[in-house]
Amino acid sequence: MNKIKTLENLQKLHLLIEAECTGPPRSLSRRMELSERSVYNLLEVLKDFNAPVEYSRRRKTYYYSNHFKLDFRISLSVTNNNEVTELFKGSYLN
Repeated sequence: MNKIKTLENLQKLHLLIEAECTGPPRSLSRRMELSERSVYNLLEVLKDFNAPVEYSRRRKTYYYSNHFKLDFRISLSVTNNNEVTELFKGSYLN
């Protein structure tokens, strides 16, 4: 479940960057209830996806310098005794 929490945090960070209301790194880490290092790690993941993440010292926020969309969908099913149970199907993370 740790991977799902990471995805949830990544989505939350993405939405804050998209809205250009992250605040400086220390404030952002408190807002997300993560360490600063964890926030920087999430930013690196976004950059690995070629996200054009920039930081404005004047506005004190991270932002995307070009359009960037991040779409999360998760599908999870469990098969037990030839019976399939759909737990999530194409749902967005909250």
